[in-house]
Amino acid sequence: MFYYLFDYLQQTSFPGARLMSYITFRSGAAFVLSLIIAIFIGRRIIDRLKRMQVGEVVRNLGLEGQMKKTGTPTMGGIIIILSILIPCLLVGNLSNIYMLLMIVATVWLGTIGFLDDYKKIARHNKDGIKGKYKIIGQVGIGLIVGLSMYLSPEITIRKNVEIVSPGTGEIEQVVYESVDVKSAETTIPFVKNNNFDYSCLTQWLGDYAEQGAWVVFILITIFFVAATSNGANLTDGLDGLATGISAIIGVALAVMAYLGGNLIYSSYLNIMYVPGSEELVVYMAAFIGALVGFLWYNAYPAQVFMGDTGSLTLGGIIAVYAILIHKELLLPILCAIFYIEDLSVMIQVAYFKLTKRRTGTGRRIFKMTPLHHHYQKPGHAGIDAMIQAPVAPIPESKIVIRFWIVGIILAAITFVTLKIR
Repeated sequence: MFYYLFDYLQQTSFPGARLMSYITFRSGAAFVLSLIIAIFIGRRIIDRLKRMQVGEVVRNLGLEGQMKKTGTPTMGGIIIILSILIPCLLVGNLSNIYMLLMIVATVWLGTIGFLDDYKKIARHNKDGIKGKYKIIGQVGIGLIVGLSMYLSPEITIRKNVEIVSPGTGEIEQVVYESVDVKSAETTIPFVKNNNFDYSCLTQWLGDYAEQGAWVVFILITIFFVAATSNGANLTDGLDGLATGISAIIGVALAVMAYLGGNLIYSSYLNIMYVPGSEELVVYMAAFIGALVGFLWYNAYPAQVFMGDTGSLTLGGIIAVYAILIHKELLLPILCAIFYIEDLSVMIQVAYFKLTKRRTGTGRRIFKMTPLHHHYQKPGHAGIDAMIQAPVAPIPESKIVIRFWIVGIILAAITFVTLKIR
């Protein structure tokens, strides 16, 4: 709204109207707006949730301080979603395909999470909508994003080409091809130019290798959307944990989008240039501001939980954003905490079923999953049981801070790997 208003004022030579044409200014405005909305409107939403008795149902799992959380308002993800969407609608360029896809993904995933939370509250238990319906929803947005990137003429890249000195073999200059092209290329660490074309996997299709590459890309898109969304959902088990980690990841992705959407910086850093993707910085600024504002109430001890309305949405947003800037293959490093939380549950369940089938008694590798609860729970399991390690639980706030630190380290490693050839 403001973006188009200022664009009109700029044509009439209105003083200061050009500010809205700068990505940095609009990103700053989006961050401030989302932060204000999350803090001030968030308070009203929390009070409303309390009056509606939308409280968390907590099962007694023997964790310290767990039962004190019973009745804490949930569905706080509404605060995050509104704090993202309103600034984007006000200062975002709504004709930009990247911004539109992010808004669609936010609403789509937020709806899935909302329905899940609503069903839990209606039944007064921890069972929401069936897992298969969540997966269908995640597959759906994955298809929308993947097909849009394949079919939309506005989504292109410009390939970076290195000019190497014949004498020394050193890179003299990085130039870009003269035209924007549709390509199933992505960014990957440890390889020359950091570019990887999915068509390398489909050369056996001959003339249809390019179409096959896009099929592979769409399948990978679906996988990362589902894995990251579910990983964020599982990580949301301690006050401020998923919120803080998502904000850290958001900062890293915003930097990548800004650099990849600027021809000068892309050339200097020898990375893929994605025309038009700079608008995503505005979206991510709103995303970060919304999370920081939500953390005001979600930090230990939490006054509100985001619920699946927030956690499923956060993970999906991160995956879709990384896919749009062609950085999805960096997610295993950047979002390692989410995926480790996923794996801890899968390993625990598989090992328990295997040992129960073989011995009649199911055994566990972790004291409790998802992984963050392992450090909360007293007792022995897995390696701890073999070495009789100390069993004192770690305070919740310390676990959260340590996971945040790991998240910062992973973000730094993600950037470092791009320069390792």
